[in-house]
Amino acid sequence: MKELESEIMETTRTLKIYIPDSYERDSIKNYPLAIVLDEEFMFDTYVGNSILFAKKDKAPKQIVVGISMEETRAKDVGFDLNSGALINSSKNFYDFLRDEVLFYMESNYRTSPFVSFVGQGYSANLITHFLQENTAFINSFVCINPSFSDFIGSELQSYNLNKFANEDNTFYLYINNSDAFSASKKTKISQIQTALSTLEIKNFNIINDNIITDSSVSAISEAIPRAMTKIFEVYSAISKEEYEEKIKELSPIDAIAYLEDKYLEIEFLFGSSLGIREKDIYAIENIIIEKENGDRLFDFGKMILKRFPSSPLGEYYIGRYYETGKNFKKALKYYKIGYGKMDPADPNADNYYENILRLGGQ
Repeated sequence: MKELESEIMETTRTLKIYIPDSYERDSIKNYPLAIVLDEEFMFDTYVGNSILFAKKDKAPKQIVVGISMEETRAKDVGFDLNSGALINSSKNFYDFLRDEVLFYMESNYRTSPFVSFVGQGYSANLITHFLQENTAFINSFVCINPSFSDFIGSELQSYNLNKFANEDNTFYLYINNSDAFSASKKTKISQIQTALSTLEIKNFNIINDNIITDSSVSAISEAIPRAMTKIFEVYSAISKEEYEEKIKELSPIDAIAYLEDKYLEIEFLFGSSLGIREKDIYAIENIIIEKENGDRLFDFGKMILKRFPSSPLGEYYIGRYYETGKNFKKALKYYKIGYGKMDPADPNADNYYENILRLGGQ
């Protein structure tokens, strides 16, 4: 817990902060930051999902800060029913989040550039107001079970969402509907989702969701992992869907660029230098080998050596390139270098050594 004294609100607010267990062990690594409103019943659920996703390699580990609102919710997220504009106390809370909470967290913890704001109900409505900022400092806007003002449509139009296309970054807006809501609430959310679905902004991803449940509490517990799945999709290893939709028809050189760009984006957004997962290398292997007579094997190997220097796969593909061209001396050289990187206990070591034996190297 942290008691943060706010000059803007002229009071002290309680922050509940979760730091990943690896934070102290790795003094260089940076972590995405999630600011979760309604800490009383959102924080633990979000933290639990963040831990699970990180363990399953579906998302980076995150620093999570929860904002306690149990006694101040009406003042924090209130708006004028006749205009949708935030009331004065809510404007102060908005500024508090932007100028004090975010500043405190980024000044005192190793955060990456990727920032998420998470809210539910009227807090979700407040979060949409951050879309108006001229300088984009939030990457994902997670609006769970949103209680939007009647003016949400005109407000979103006034924010000129196309401005995000000019940013060298990636953004997400998650909104869920649910059978648990009243008819009027479902209709309002559906109308907003329909309008948003017509937008085509290259780096601004609209995630319209519908959760089938008769409980708004259950909808919260489902919405958080469903939002994380989409928001951190780029972090995950290449899925079958990603391969089929984005990679399958690429040329070898474009497939290589796609893989390298994927990991550069992971490093930039999430502060995670992963090298390259071997499963992702294998995912595009057939494209490199089967198209253009395997002429891009050398480029593939060089890219792997640059991004994943500890892996023997870079030398393997360069060796295969030279072997295909019948330059057996160079092929043998690279196979030996790659084999030298391997742990003899590696179950793949014997198979790799077959390359050396095949070319008569000892």
